[in-house]
Amino acid sequence: MSKKFLIAGAGIAGLTLAKALQDLNYEYEIFEASANVRGIGAGFGLASNAMKAFEILGLAEEVIPLGHMLEDFEIQDWQEKTILKADTEKLRKSYNTENFAIHRADLHRFLISKIDASKIHTSKKVRLFEQSFEKVILHFEDGTSAEGDYLIASDGINSTIRQQLLKQATPRYAGYVCWRAIVEDKTFDSKKSIETWGPNGRFGLTPLINNQIYWYACVNAPLNSDIYNYTLNDIKNQFKDYSGQIRSTLQKTDPNNVITTPIMDIKPISNYAFNRVLLIGDAAHATTPNMGQGACMAVEDVCVLYDELTKKDTDILLAFEHYNLRRLKRTHYIIDTSRLAGKVAQIDNKFLIGIRNFAFRNLPNSIMQSPLDDLLEEDFMKV
Repeated sequence: MSKKFLIAGAGIAGLTLAKALQDLNYEYEIFEASANVRGIGAGFGLASNAMKAFEILGLAEEVIPLGHMLEDFEIQDWQEKTILKADTEKLRKSYNTENFAIHRADLHRFLISKIDASKIHTSKKVRLFEQSFEKVILHFEDGTSAEGDYLIASDGINSTIRQQLLKQATPRYAGYVCWRAIVEDKTFDSKKSIETWGPNGRFGLTPLINNQIYWYACVNAPLNSDIYNYTLNDIKNQFKDYSGQIRSTLQKTDPNNVITTPIMDIKPISNYAFNRVLLIGDAAHATTPNMGQGACMAVEDVCVLYDELTKKDTDILLAFEHYNLRRLKRTHYIIDTSRLAGKVAQIDNKFLIGIRNFAFRNLPNSIMQSPLDDLLEEDFMKV
């Protein structure tokens, strides 16, 4: 009899995993806390490592048309002078794939189209789970429950399942608020993602398909401060001294489309496998977005687990343990490096900004490139 997986959470990790399990002829059911399964957010990057993972999973050819290929990533100061450029060519060559930016909703729709939609159950917020020697039971806040052989927790940074297993593993605030939105701009024709660092905050512009721009802005603020109530006009005023493209993009933004979130992550935890329960995606290793690797790590997770489950005479519990060993070091590195990168990028003291920018412009490129190189040097599929 086929083993049954219960998947908590219908985000990128959960939906990609469902497709992988379907390909391997395992039974699965997905339980999503929200009333609708949709990509909440705006745009995000699918770097070459994520595209390689999609390639291994047999999905890359269909994902590529959904994304906008990015040839360069540049960091500028608020006067539009280059601080540094990332060597994305090296990233492309390492994985023999391109880097893309994609609308979260587009990727969600695609992933849902690749699985049996009748397996997705909405408005199923997890209350707690039980596991025995032979099975796992999920209990939901609506009073219902579901039983299976294994439980995959892909229920995000606020994972109920992770916090039942590890009570101390709660989200931690990175120190800044983030606003995000997508606008249409037929005059913007670029294959370059630009991030601007300055005393009034950080602002990113990334092109998407269909003449769209994904923008994000981060400003230092205590959690739940008045800045969290900023209107679009307040944001425009915050960045009024930045580039014309930034001001133009904000001018074209619909205030109803602006998303406001605190930037959070989870301090690295020492284990993702707990007998019949496995943590993946943000439930396991939520990271700040500064390295653009949150979604990428989720897709890598699925790829590595898929690899373990395809091995001859697979013992699933052993596959979980092997996945755990293969993922801990890499995901811990991303969490720690991304958090540090955010602290450096979010400096808002003009004197310290001057020192930082001078150092970045004058240090050897090999040193500036080292965090990206460290990400590349380890093949995420190595055993």
